[in-house]
Amino acid sequence: MKGITFFTPFLSFLYLLCILFMTETEAGSRNGDGVYIVYMGSASSAANANRAQILINTMFKRRANDLLHTYKHGFSGFAARLTAEEAKVIAKKPGVVSVFPDPHFQLHTTHSWDFLKYQTSVKVDSGPPSSASDGSYDSIVGILDTGIWPESESFNDKDMGPIPSRWKGTCMEAKDFKSSNCNRKIIGARYYKNPDDDSEYYTTRDVIGHGSHVSSTIAGSAVENASYYGVASGTAKGGSQNARIAMYKVCNPGGCTGSSILAAFDDAIADGVDVLSLSLGAPAYARIDLNTDPIAIGAFHAVEQGILVICSAGNDGPDGGTVTNTAPWIMTVAANTIDRDFESDVVLGGNKVIKGEGIHFSNVSKSPVYPLIHGKSAKSADASEGSARACDSDSLDQEKVKGKIVLCENVGGSYYASSARDEVKSKGGTGCVFVDDRTRAVASAYGSFPTTVIDSKEAAEIFSYLNSTKDPVATILPTATVEKFTPAPAVAYFSSRGPSSLTRSILKPDITAPGVSILAAWTGNDSSISLEGKPASQYNVISGTSMAAPHVSAVASLIKSQHPTWGPSAIRSAIMTTATQTNNDKGLITTETGATATPYDSGAGELSSTASMQPGLVYETTETDYLNFLCYYGYNVTTIKAMSKAFPENFTCPADSNLDLISTINYPSIGISGFKGNGSKTVTRTVTNVGEDGEAVYTVSVETPPGFNIQVTPEKLQFTKDGEKLTYQVIVSATASLKQDVFGALTWSNAKYKVRSPIVISSESSRTN
Repeated sequence: MKGITFFTPFLSFLYLLCILFMTETEAGSRNGDGVYIVYMGSASSAANANRAQILINTMFKRRANDLLHTYKHGFSGFAARLTAEEAKVIAKKPGVVSVFPDPHFQLHTTHSWDFLKYQTSVKVDSGPPSSASDGSYDSIVGILDTGIWPESESFNDKDMGPIPSRWKGTCMEAKDFKSSNCNRKIIGARYYKNPDDDSEYYTTRDVIGHGSHVSSTIAGSAVENASYYGVASGTAKGGSQNARIAMYKVCNPGGCTGSSILAAFDDAIADGVDVLSLSLGAPAYARIDLNTDPIAIGAFHAVEQGILVICSAGNDGPDGGTVTNTAPWIMTVAANTIDRDFESDVVLGGNKVIKGEGIHFSNVSKSPVYPLIHGKSAKSADASEGSARACDSDSLDQEKVKGKIVLCENVGGSYYASSARDEVKSKGGTGCVFVDDRTRAVASAYGSFPTTVIDSKEAAEIFSYLNSTKDPVATILPTATVEKFTPAPAVAYFSSRGPSSLTRSILKPDITAPGVSILAAWTGNDSSISLEGKPASQYNVISGTSMAAPHVSAVASLIKSQHPTWGPSAIRSAIMTTATQTNNDKGLITTETGATATPYDSGAGELSSTASMQPGLVYETTETDYLNFLCYYGYNVTTIKAMSKAFPENFTCPADSNLDLISTINYPSIGISGFKGNGSKTVTRTVTNVGEDGEAVYTVSVETPPGFNIQVTPEKLQFTKDGEKLTYQVIVSATASLKQDVFGALTWSNAKYKVRSPIVISSESSRTN
């Protein structure tokens, strides 16, 4: 199974539960009866609001328990238990945009801030850049996740000022969560009841750890000497330490319901958050359309209200076309490694050292004194050779394994080191060496049992040793933290990739950020990550695009603090156009295979935590752009009018609306689809001068892909004042037939700023699903 955010048995099980719930929801939609979401567009439309209330009063006067959520702040509608026939009838009512079964979503799951500071092209004296905020505007970050552990030292509010007066939210109480658990750091906490959940989850307290980890990555207070049992030790800190946290608990061990996600969006809009961070989404195979996707719907209305919505890209990589959360009003984040590695090396007889990856806490000898055996050679009588090579469950013979270190392989790419470790451990083995090119760069925690992951090149040396030695021996060394590891960043193997299934005319993901082996706060009582005889760790090291999205949310929060009047698209543009494309070896960012990363892997590049504060120019995507996008995508004016808060009186869909015109909306990246190699295509972009220098002159440079000509007119932009907008055209023509998607970029620069936009050209049609 691909894309598991967390590399522990319990959270792998959580992922399985989420998938099962997703499957059950889909089955439920086929059978008909169940929970449905009735979406009725913008709440600012009196007609929509009245229609929604009439429907609610008519249907649920005598069946109040069937009404689960009412949406009325950012948009209109409700979630309720309905029969299939009721759902069909409601779908035909005036003002109803869509009716769909309530889907379940999955979670997409310190030193990283120092790494980002080191990587940036703009040098600063201190960091992370949260220290630069003067506190004149304390941004509020809303987080839709699994809850929060308020006792964590990461959430102390020492030296923080009063809660912003614009905050309208609340701190909901429960049997294990009091209003006093909120403070000047955690200023809001809400949970959402799901009738399929146990009542014990009716609390904002985090019982999984994911929400606490995400929250402290965004806005955690600095905590010295934090570590996971001594590993990854240092000062744990959020990227935006002055930011306030508002937690909206929408996920439990059973998954994250779409109806709760919409309710959280609705509340967050009314509460007054500045940024919304979601480290969750549908699996890549789901292919949910815009008008039945609770995240896309909620995000659309949040952006209407000036709230930037940042989502994880998903953990279904490295296959192409797996990226999720791809609506153009969402900022979508991929995951990359940082320059810290957790080595756990294998030592063979003769003291030959084989580099490995993993976190374990064992007390085995550092000398190679333990017999070494290949899983295939330890096969049980009724197991297949393939399952034994992988050390699959019940595949090994206890007498052959006892006291030995076992070499296991990820046969067919469908096995994990944690399951191999469990099999070796259960049969009395001393340690497990797992061969997997895919997960080699992502350290997982294996508790007290010595386990490490090596790649196939390293494994060849061990196989040679096994085949040439009568009595092979080995040991697995304790975990060592390696700083300044190179090359970094590299796109993580699990990170979902483009192109978007929604449209190739919008590049997704937008950006990449640290998401591998990130240390951050956890629950204070999680026995599943605890070592025997030691108290529960207050911090945990985990990986996933879940960990990448909060890095971007933190930087967005900082930009909002420094530029309170900037809207969501200006902040997104500042982050995308200042991204870096190089690693700490001064080469280009690569993927897990060592190949150069494309924009489908890393978007505009890796997040810069400082350059994004002063981007020079920004691309502002307007509400009209988004309305036009809906026209180009195929929605009619009646539906679009129902959805939009401030639908212009004179707005009509362009007469020639088609999918290829999506390229023309004012996005910071440029995607051109349906290019067959004949003629040329022209797109227009508008930039706003935010350099605070008044007069400014920018010149363009173009990275042109082979087989193409790209002309930009004009080639120079001359601004006379701050806030001025200027428009340019990009004309693309081919000199050869296009056989695969190609990538380029254009950069506007002067002596102070570089504003870069990636370009993607595809022969495929705009919509890929």
